Amino acid sequence: MTTETETARAVASDLLSHHEAAVRTSIELVDRVTGADLRKPTPCADWTLHGLLTHMIAQHYGFAAASRGVGDHDPWKPRRLGEDPAADYRAAAEHVLAAFAEPGVLERKFPLPEFSPTHLFPGAQAVGFHFIDYVVHSWDVAKTLGVAVVFDAEVLDAARPVAAAVPGGSIRTAPGAAFAPEVPWSGSAALDEIVALLGRAPDWTN
Repeated sequence: MTTETETARAVASDLLSHHEAAVRTSIELVDRVTGADLRKPTPCADWTLHGLLTHMIAQHYGFAAASRGVGDHDPWKPRRLGEDPAADYRAAAEHVLAAFAEPGVLERKFPLPEFSPTHLFPGAQAVGFHFIDYVVHSWDVAKTLGVAVVFDAEVLDAARPVAAAVPGGSIRTAPGAAFAPEVPWSGSAALDEIVALLGRAPDWTN
C-alpha cells in the first residue's frame, strides 16, 4: 500500500519533472531566435521579444536565488543581452534548473520580493509559479516566432490547475501584473485553455 509520504514524494517529483520539461522547451525555442527577431512584438503587452527574454532571464536568476534563501532584489534585475541572446538565456535556464535540482528544494521557504516583501512561499508553490510561467512564456516565444510549441499531455495536465488557481479580479489589471484578465476561448486544446486563463488570446498572431 502506498503511504501518504510516498504519494507526496511522487507528486513532488512529478512537479519538478514537469517544471524541467517546460524550461527545456523554452530553451529549445529561444535557440531559434535571431537578432532580427528581438524587435518583434510578443503576446506580452508592451514587450518586444528582447524585453521578454530579459524578463525571463531575470526570473530564472531570481527564482534560483530565492530557492537558496536570498531575498534581496538584485538577482531579479534585468541583465543586458550579449551578442548571443540564446546563450545568455540557456545559461540562465540551466542555472535555475540546477538550483531546483538541489535536495529538499520543495521543502524550503522562498523569499520572492517581486510577489511580497515579507511573505515566504512554500517551495512547491514557488516552483509551481515558475512552472506555469514557463509553460506560458514558451507559448509566448513560439507565437512570436510563428512556430509550434508542443508539451506532453502530462505537463499540460499539471499546468491547467495551476493556471486556474491564479487569482483574478483587480490584481490582473494592476500596473506590472503578471497576467492579464482571462479571455474567452473555444475548442479542446489544453494549451489554448491555459493561456486564455492567463490573459493570452490563443489565436494571437505576430
